[in-house]
Amino acid sequence: MLAPVRIEDPEDTPVSLDDVKLHCRVDFDDDDVLLEAFLDAATAHMEKMLDIALVTQTWRQDFDSFKCLRLVKGRAQSEGLVVEYWDSANAEQTLPGPTYRMLVDSVGPYVAIAPGSTWPQVYCRPDAVSVSYVAGSSPEGVPAALKAAILLHVAHLYQNREAVTVDAVSNFLPLGYEALIWPFKKVGL
Repeated sequence: MLAPVRIEDPEDTPVSLDDVKLHCRVDFDDDDVLLEAFLDAATAHMEKMLDIALVTQTWRQDFDSFKCLRLVKGRAQSEGLVVEYWDSANAEQTLPGPTYRMLVDSVGPYVAIAPGSTWPQVYCRPDAVSVSYVAGSSPEGVPAALKAAILLHVAHLYQNREAVTVDAVSNFLPLGYEALIWPFKKVGL
């Protein structure tokens, strides 16, 4: 399995700029661009740490065969699922939709062969099978704990704009952040 590649960025953020401003107690517009940049950074950081897609975005996952088509970006949607492969003659093909389906187990979503169907033979290459899929949800579908953690992170970035401070107060990201995201971490993967 090769590293997943985002092929379509999200159009939304998990929390709105208004929510960020309310959380940071900012009642003016001068810092909107800065707060949006911190929101983007905090969202990207969380998605990378948890290896998930928070809000709706499109990903491509490449595999060397049809053995195990595990979709690693979390909440995948069956709409928009497309499986392409390089056949035994090294020609690109698209697998017909009724041939496969998305299932979810305790580890997460994966693509499985439909009953009565068989996987085709593929050419020997590291990207022999490509699965494109939509992962994430609407901002309303993002768990409240993750939204709260993003707000904590943005507020921390907004209040502590330097890498090092000279005062005696520690300026690490609040421990509440780790407690909020801990249940969403992938263990043993």
